[in-house]
Formats: sequence, C-alpha cells, structure tokens
Amino acid sequence: MADPIELTDPADPRVEVYSKLTDAVLRRKKDAAYGIYLAESSQVVRRALDAGHRPRSFFLAHRYLDSMTDVFTRHSEVPVYTGSDAMLEAITGFHLHRGALAAMERPALRPVQEIVAGARRIAILEDLVDHTNVGAVFRSAAALGVDAVLVTPQCADPLYRRSIRVSMGTVFQVPWTRIDAWPEGIDVLKQAGFHVAGMSLGEGAITLDELVAHEHQSLCLVFGTEGQGLSDQIDQRLDSRVTIPMMNGVDSLNIASSSAVAFYATR
Repeated sequence: MADPIELTDPADPRVEVYSKLTDAVLRRKKDAAYGIYLAESSQVVRRALDAGHRPRSFFLAHRYLDSMTDVFTRHSEVPVYTGSDAMLEAITGFHLHRGALAAMERPALRPVQEIVAGARRIAILEDLVDHTNVGAVFRSAAALGVDAVLVTPQCADPLYRRSIRVSMGTVFQVPWTRIDAWPEGIDVLKQAGFHVAGMSLGEGAITLDELVAHEHQSLCLVFGTEGQGLSDQIDQRLDSRVTIPMMNGVDSLNIASSSAVAFYATR
C-alpha cells in the first residue's frame, strides 16, 4: 500500500474536494468522465468499492488507518490523506466520526432498458427534491428487495453526499439510472409488461391490499413529490392509483415511510 500522506495545511489543494467543492461542482468535475462524488464512512466507502466504483483518494484520521489497510492495499495507486482530528476538521468543517471519506469517480449511467431487464419490481421517484428522502427510499428498496430504481430528470441526485449517507451506501447496491424520457418513459415500461401503479390520494385509488391481491408479474411503483404528489401527466398514464389505508384522521405518510410500506406489502 502507498504511504499515507500527512496533511499539515488546511488549504492544501490536493484535498480541496473535501473542503471547498460542493456536490454540484464535484458532479461537473472535468478531470473525471462523469464527475466525482464523496463517500462518507468506512462502511459506505467499502460498499462503493464493492460496487466497482473507482476511488480518486482516501481521507481519514490517524486512528482509522489500520481498519482500512486491506482497502488501501487493494488500491495501492490511490493516495491516502491523513492527519490529526483537528487538522481534518479544519479542512472539512466538521468532526470526522464515521471513519473514512473517499472521493469516488461517478460511473456512467446505464440505459433504462438494461436496468429493468429481468426486473419484476421497480420504483420510480418523480421529482423528489430532498436528498434525505431519496436516500431513505434507496435504503428501503435495498432492504425489501426492489430490483431497480429510476429517477426522473428533476429528481434529487442519489449520489449527493447526504443521499448516500442516509442510504447507508445502499444506493450502490440497488441498480438505478435516470429516466430521461419523462413522462413518455412510462409508456416504454408498460410496453415491457410492467403494471404501473402510482401512490396517490387521488380519485379512484385502490388500496395497497387490492394491488397486492392482483399478483402482477411485473410491477412499477411510482412516488411523487413531497408536496404535490404525482404530476398530472403521470397520473393520466397510470394503470392504477394506489393508496395506503390510514386511521385516526391521518391522510398521508412522508415518502420515506410510504415507500417502505409499499415495498414491504409488494415484496
């Protein structure tokens, strides 16, 4: 493995990705084909590497070096930056308590047809704006066996730092891509044999139990924005509108909860 590089200057340009650059800027980095993202915590870094993502550098405090020796040995060409807790906090602006950080190259997005080939149950996230919610949906999708996730052009980025952290790195385990043809892409999924069911409080909605009773061979669950829900263009293309029956005057759940319920019921 390469010798760790001791950091002594908070302004060291070699580690600017961990301090000065926002998620949006990292995504547009020109020295990587598809940009860069940050993986935070030893567990998340390992999941990214297990998914085949390529590291650009590692960044961690002295006390975590030994626990990551196997990773550094497998990626001996990748620089390892380390320093005291105080130095790393001066660089990042926060105390590192989750182990390692890593700057990773974003992989190329795969075509929708490739992602859904052979899948029996997929989810679509339409225009979610909160990265926390996106990460939570991915974590539930991984835990409950969803085969793939598609995100629309305006949906928050699953590889932004907060989304990755909330997902606990499961965003690297569930196949996903952007569905650029939107809303027309729904028709492509229908032609591929998917029953497209939108989670909705709209008129004519059936219960989640009723959806499950039909035992669709291929099912696509669509989740709308945190505020308005599904767009009118998508609502008109659905095969089913589906609602989760609730009690005590509660009329809706947040997207993290509703997706988990839907994924569990349709497992």
